[in-house]
Amino acid sequence: MTLEIRERLNTFIKAKGLRHTPQRDAIVDVIFASDEHFTADDLWEKLRGTDARTSRATLYRTLSLLSEAGLLEEIDLGDGQTTYDPNFLEKPAHNHLVCVDCGKVIEFEDDHLEVLNDCVTRRLGFQPVKQSLRIEACCDEIRSSGQCPNLLDARLQGKRFPGKRR
Repeated sequence: MTLEIRERLNTFIKAKGLRHTPQRDAIVDVIFASDEHFTADDLWEKLRGTDARTSRATLYRTLSLLSEAGLLEEIDLGDGQTTYDPNFLEKPAHNHLVCVDCGKVIEFEDDHLEVLNDCVTRRLGFQPVKQSLRIEACCDEIRSSGQCPNLLDARLQGKRFPGKRR
């Protein structure tokens, strides 16, 4: 985890009158050890192997706290679950392309979208604050070759797919 994240979290916790706990620290360490998107269930599975003292209630409270602090973004990838994205500090205006076939999620940025966002909001009398876009698309690899390595990997790992439940 970067020093900036730790400092922002400490400042936020102090302002809320909360105290530091080893369980919260363990959750935060696991979240920011990678930049992968995750659900609360995904995080719970990772935590079970590293910190047996953390409860699900603490996990959900910490996710809420991190979202409120602006350190974690809740996103909707179209699968009916809340997914968390730890990448918004580094790339606040990024968007997501979700493959409806294999479930692969690709983050992307585009200056044209930012200009369009700015033009539309100003024309309607608003000031843009943040922007997030989810595009659902079909996998070209499946269409062209009939196979997709991402689909096989996702099924082997038991990953969920947009619009489908595990």
